[in-house]
Amino acid sequence: MKTAREIRQEFLDFFAERGHTIVPSAPLIPKDDPTLLFTNAGMNQFKDVFLGTGSRPYVRAADSQKVIRVSGKHNDLDEVGRDTYHHTFFEMLGNWSFGDYYKKEAISWAWELLTKVWGLPKDKLYATVHHTDDEAAKLWPEVTEIAPERVLRFGDDDNFWEMGDTGPCGPCTEIHIDLGPEQCDKKHVPGHECAVNGDCARYIELWNLVFIQYERQPDGTLVELPAKHVDTGMGFERIVAVLQGKSSNYDTDLFVPLLRKISELTGADDEKPEHSVAMRVIADHLRSLTFAIADGALPSNEGRGYVLRRILRRAARFARNLGVREPLLYKLVPTLVEMMGDTYPELKEQETHCQQVILAEEESFGRTLDKGLELFVELTEGLKKEGKTVIPGAEAFRLYDTYGFPLDLTQLMAEELGMTVEVDHFNRLMEEQRERARASGKFALAEKGRDWKVLSDTAHSQFLGYEYLRSTAKLCQWNEDEHYYKLVFDRTPFYAESGGQVGDTGLLRADGEEFPVVNTVKDQDRIIHLVPKEKAFPIEARDFQLEVDHSRRRWTAANHTATHLLQAVLRKNFGAHLHQAGSLVAPDRLRFDFTHYERLTADQLEKVETEMNELIAAALPVWTEWMDYSSALERGAIAFFGEKYGDLVRVVQVGEETLELCGGTHARNSAELLCFRILSEGSVATGVRRIEAVTGKSALELMQKERGVLREAAEVLRVEPEAVGKKLAEVMEEQAKLRKAQEELEREKALAAGDQALDNLKEAGGVRYLVARVDGLPMDLLRENVDRYKSKLQSCVVLLGAVHEDKVSFVAGVTPDLTKTIKAGELVKSVAAVAGGGGGGRPDLAQAGGKHPEKIDEALKAGENLIISALSAR
Repeated sequence: MKTAREIRQEFLDFFAERGHTIVPSAPLIPKDDPTLLFTNAGMNQFKDVFLGTGSRPYVRAADSQKVIRVSGKHNDLDEVGRDTYHHTFFEMLGNWSFGDYYKKEAISWAWELLTKVWGLPKDKLYATVHHTDDEAAKLWPEVTEIAPERVLRFGDDDNFWEMGDTGPCGPCTEIHIDLGPEQCDKKHVPGHECAVNGDCARYIELWNLVFIQYERQPDGTLVELPAKHVDTGMGFERIVAVLQGKSSNYDTDLFVPLLRKISELTGADDEKPEHSVAMRVIADHLRSLTFAIADGALPSNEGRGYVLRRILRRAARFARNLGVREPLLYKLVPTLVEMMGDTYPELKEQETHCQQVILAEEESFGRTLDKGLELFVELTEGLKKEGKTVIPGAEAFRLYDTYGFPLDLTQLMAEELGMTVEVDHFNRLMEEQRERARASGKFALAEKGRDWKVLSDTAHSQFLGYEYLRSTAKLCQWNEDEHYYKLVFDRTPFYAESGGQVGDTGLLRADGEEFPVVNTVKDQDRIIHLVPKEKAFPIEARDFQLEVDHSRRRWTAANHTATHLLQAVLRKNFGAHLHQAGSLVAPDRLRFDFTHYERLTADQLEKVETEMNELIAAALPVWTEWMDYSSALERGAIAFFGEKYGDLVRVVQVGEETLELCGGTHARNSAELLCFRILSEGSVATGVRRIEAVTGKSALELMQKERGVLREAAEVLRVEPEAVGKKLAEVMEEQAKLRKAQEELEREKALAAGDQALDNLKEAGGVRYLVARVDGLPMDLLRENVDRYKSKLQSCVVLLGAVHEDKVSFVAGVTPDLTKTIKAGELVKSVAAVAGGGGGGRPDLAQAGGKHPEKIDEALKAGENLIISALSAR
């Protein structure tokens, strides 16, 4: 039996032999594409080619692409684990032609690989085509051995692919396999008939061949493209299951080791129906989480981080179904790395990081889940008391949105109690949430580059800025908005914002006038210079002089080199798991985010700062070299999280300390950084820390400012600068003694006031109670007095109120023998409501606050009435 690794390699070898360049999988985190949360198809990294805004040095390509589909029209989350073939993470095998071969080759090669190389039975395969695609329908029986009656026509929903509402699109042809009637999972459904493009597991789509031949116009019409492309995608997990003779993707070697490890850790058995769904969900979700985190994503409360957090919580909750309450997912990461780390080395490099991030999230969710379960119990008990058996959709949505409960979990728990969930209302709330996300525009489809005025068809945006800070240039394209002229030249020394480095600023000169460039940005392959529309710009000028702000570039370059040195120092001191997770490089400061799990101590930060300054003082040369991507990695170059690299990459090395891929600008020698100072260190996300720092002129200015502050402090304290620390410690110690004495005085005053309040002791129903106003006491002293009264009186109800620093506080106490008669939490909550506040607590002790000091007497009177009523009725 072929292994998954062998099948993947046979696919790549097949197309390499047919002139395809084998390209690496793009990261799961799309670069420069706001339309996507995650890479969800093999074509994502070639989107610019299809849009006509980019190109590649090859016309044929193939790869195995990492894919996550958990949102939008590709959302199969609820199906994962319940059937045999839906996944959140999977690999997509694909081959592409960019204006080269077309339908005939794509169809014949697909058939050849499936039937001759992999030996699939020809009489079990079906082809579907778009109902208007006579060319593809004719080609199938001409170039393959498929029977004409097994070439089926379908409409747009099944056999037409579009990138968006407008843009490149075209018909597709899909290859399906008949796995036999025994694979049908809808036999129990009345009237069900197995069919290609049906809804059961008998007929499975293996491969989709998309023929990009049109461009959809805003009015909906289709225009033929001058260059036609091929874009194919085959689900790796599905083809592996077919070739390994498995009825389920989960029975292949892509999942079995994970399922075995889950069984080993939990005692669960995949053969038992009550365990199988949970085990499969955990295995699938673990793959999504680990691959996404290894590519730079992190769980959070927005965007893709929010999706990851939902996936993790769903998996963690299914672990509870297996009786596991402690973190489990992080223990599975080494097994996945062992399985797939050779194919995707980023898993090996980020193994510890992935484990630590997942562990932290599991621990956090464990606490959240317990709160959610308490809420669920409270909710269902309340509904039962009211005689209701349906959980409102709004409550189910709250469990989902706040506590990470998937709907199917709420339904399962409700079913165990003989209840149901109002699903329609839940779905409406979910759709409203999706609409809000879409309306935010964060992931709205961006139509770029359609309004550019082209002055010259020659090549544009040649970057000269590594060697030069000024040059002549010709204007090739331009655009404008309300505020700026957007200018694209044939060549430029201006660096466009990228890789965390800010864009250059400077001057343009033309026709004897100067124009400020206030920023430089990228749009696909364009370097765009932004010039404010303060006066008319000479678009028709023949030549322009471009000059970068030298000083700003110098200090930006110094800070960029500092980030590389900083990563080297951090990895040396804290481990190879540490990688850049984001950065900002500006002329006045730098920000460096890195993967790590603990706060750096003051001593550790001082050590980092010292070592950085030693490297600066060592005057290390900085050199750069262009080389192919694979050679750079073989030499040990480090690639940064979230960056997209081409076949040819720029390698930056500072002395012997660091070797990294980077397209930014740098100092020529580490001595140009002058010095390095850390401003702050803190957490920005689970498993990610941030250092903010300065170098060069900014660092020197900071040192001068600190020296001035130290001198002023020494003058105030009347000591020498070196004795400021010792003198401050003495002053603070004296302050602490005074504060402690003051607190003790206040406590004695409070106890005395409490003793006087006993004069208000009354009785109702044979039970003593005390209601008193004791202004000036903070909440902690109110509680202490209540505890004293309860201890002294043995059996009583106490309610105290106070106005302290314009705040209203209430504390209620009930001795244990009376909590069935009156509960402190309910009492104090009712009292606080009169004063415009709220609160609660245990039956024996509770506290609350109010907003209206003028109503405290009214509130205490209402409380006394409640006490009298309750005690009199016992």
